Amino acid sequence: MEYFELHPQTPQVRFINKAVDVLKSNGIIIFPTDTFYGLGCDLFNRGGVEQILSIKGESDTKLFSFIFSNFKDISKYAKISDYAYRTMKHLLPGPYTFILPAAKVTPKKLWSKRKTVGIRIPNHEVTLQIVNELGNPLLSTSATTRLGEPLINAQEIKSIFNARVDLMLASEIINFEPSSVVDLSGEEPEIIREGAGDVSLFK
Repeated sequence: MEYFELHPQTPQVRFINKAVDVLKSNGIIIFPTDTFYGLGCDLFNRGGVEQILSIKGESDTKLFSFIFSNFKDISKYAKISDYAYRTMKHLLPGPYTFILPAAKVTPKKLWSKRKTVGIRIPNHEVTLQIVNELGNPLLSTSATTRLGEPLINAQEIKSIFNARVDLMLASEIINFEPSSVVDLSGEEPEIIREGAGDVSLFK
């Protein structure tokens, strides 16, 4: 595994480009977000989901987040109501995952049983630059132990995933809590998980 340490606000472009090259070659990367480290691949990497599930030792019922760098492309992959758009625009980038109805272009194997997907725009410059340069959403799940415990130490993550991941970008992590998850797919918002993001707006 290639390993690079990046500045959180002004990440080195050459390392961002290396990560993008790996993703475009159907590789798997580890990257920092505004909550935990993420384990991810290009959304259109057909074998990437199976690879990540195998790496983490999880079943095919595991749900992934779609990471975007801005709002421009979200409507291609999810159906977003006026209310959902206004709400997300107010809170993102930030430590939230918003559940929205899946759009037809999104691979069905990534849909939940309710035909929804999780959308994220993390407040971390490294992640945003990766997705912006990639040109596609980044499919992501948290880097955890096989017991599901989140990993926050970069060197520990490197040691655990070294032989199974192609590249890791290490940088400062803003929060050590998971993202707050809010379902905006129905008529009323529903808080699924309270995490790093303030969910008082939805109570």
